[in-house]
Order: sequence, then C-alpha cells, then structure tokens
Amino acid sequence: MSKDIFLYALSTCIHCKNTKKFLEENNIDYDFVYVDQLSGEEKERIVEEIKKYNPRISFPTLVVDGKKVIVGLKKDEIMEACQ
Repeated sequence: MSKDIFLYALSTCIHCKNTKKFLEENNIDYDFVYVDQLSGEEKERIVEEIKKYNPRISFPTLVVDGKKVIVGLKKDEIMEACQ
C-alpha cells in the first residue's frame, strides 16, 4: 500500500532541496509545495495547514499519511515512515 507523502518546503531552503533529492533518490513518491511561491489566500491556507502539523512552521516539514510529521532532513525517520 502506498503512502500519502506531502512535503512543505521553501524554494530557497537547502534542507528542503536535500529532502526532495533524498526522496527522489530513494524512489519515494511524494507531492510538495513551495510555500514561499504561493500568495494571498492560498498561502494563508497552506500556512494554517502546516501549523496543524508543525506549530513552529519550519521547513522542510514532511507529512506521511496525515499522521507522521518529520521536520528537517532526518533520513532514518523518513525511510522508516515511508516504508
């Protein structure tokens, strides 16, 4: 069964880029959004969504199946959560 994996990231964040690279190198399917490239109501909506998972609103924030939240590039946690 595949996991629903979503990455909240910033386009200027090296840790976000490295997290995306890690996911791709490990053939992990995911969706993502660059929060800094959003504007208006859409950005406000996404920021509120992130707050539910990560009140500090730091990046990258990875959410697996809407339950497991991983903040930062934590390769071991990501691999465990995505298997």
